[in-house]
Amino acid sequence: MLLTAFGGFLSLIFLAMLVLAMVALVMAAVAREDAYRAADKQNKMFWLIILGITVAVNLLVPIIFLQIAGLVATIVFFVDVRPALRQVSGGGRGRGGSSSDGPYGPYNGGR
Repeated sequence: MLLTAFGGFLSLIFLAMLVLAMVALVMAAVAREDAYRAADKQNKMFWLIILGITVAVNLLVPIIFLQIAGLVATIVFFVDVRPALRQVSGGGRGRGGSSSDGPYGPYNGGR
């Protein structure tokens, strides 16, 4: 009983890894090529190949080491590349302004 529950848990983990890699692949494909150069990151084709291999490994190859390596690549894309692309492309806050801005203007510390 415990073994089947653990197997189900691992299946959910592997499914989550696959979904994250697929989302990263779509986000990498949607971003403009010039944004990668402007953000001083690897080019778009590099990330499409890396994330495409990650999706293929998660779907076809049940080798945990390769899946973990793909997870690391996916995490790097989400925490390093994607924020840089959004900053260069004008994404982010949308309105512009500083991080201390509230709904009625900048927060000035009660002065």
